[in-house]
Amino acid sequence: MTMTDDHDAVSVEELVEYCRTQAGLLSGNVETIRAETEDLLDEIDEDIAEIRTRVADRSSGTEGPTASATTTGPNDPQSNLAEFEELEAELEEKQAIAEAKRARMAAFQDLAVAYIEVAEELESTIDDGRTALDRILRFEQDHDAPAYFDDRQTVLEAATGSDESSSE
Repeated sequence: MTMTDDHDAVSVEELVEYCRTQAGLLSGNVETIRAETEDLLDEIDEDIAEIRTRVADRSSGTEGPTASATTTGPNDPQSNLAEFEELEAELEEKQAIAEAKRARMAAFQDLAVAYIEVAEELESTIDDGRTALDRILRFEQDHDAPAYFDDRQTVLEAATGSDESSSE
């Protein structure tokens, strides 16, 4: 959408369509994030299964000879502890990433729903383009909408002459 100095040239219908398009784009991002999160959770499950197998192997003694006080090797308690601590740290990091993805997904979903609500509000209560444009500008500013669109300029950015999405 190209903004001009004549804000009345933008119709309510165009702004309603803009809101629906933004909601659709956000929903697409939610699906992408959901797929990434599912892949990461599968990876976490695989890591947990591997850790359980290692613990079972070590506790049943199938990993090789028992460590003596003078040996360091695959059954060395210190080396085993360090290895498990490293695996635990990797798992915790992956779990934190998955949680951040879930939070991001929820934020995108919330904004998509809010755009739909604004579209419905514009359709049912606003008759002129200027008022509709002002409503969208307030909405996008209140919700920090430009932060959600890396590859697309929002109405707020177009109206203010900034492009926050290219600064990331």
